[in-house]
Amino acid sequence: MAATKTHRELAHRESAGIAVSLFWSPGGKTITVEVVDLRTDEYFALDVAPELALDAFHHPFAYLAEIESQETDETHEWDELLAA
Repeated sequence: MAATKTHRELAHRESAGIAVSLFWSPGGKTITVEVVDLRTDEYFALDVAPELALDAFHHPFAYLAEIESQETDETHEWDELLAA
């Protein structure tokens, strides 16, 4: 029996030791941008809305910064609630 693919690579690019791939998962209908630093093997992945997929593919570090900023804001909100 043939293996079922869980995701399909739609785009890939490499520059200055950074590899960026754009994946689509037809089963879950999710879009993921994966970034690998080929020199250090550091990795991160971002689930993005379909309408933002190409922008996130071309600017993954901007999207990562936005997500980290939102997580920091949420952490501060929880800290304030717990301190009350």
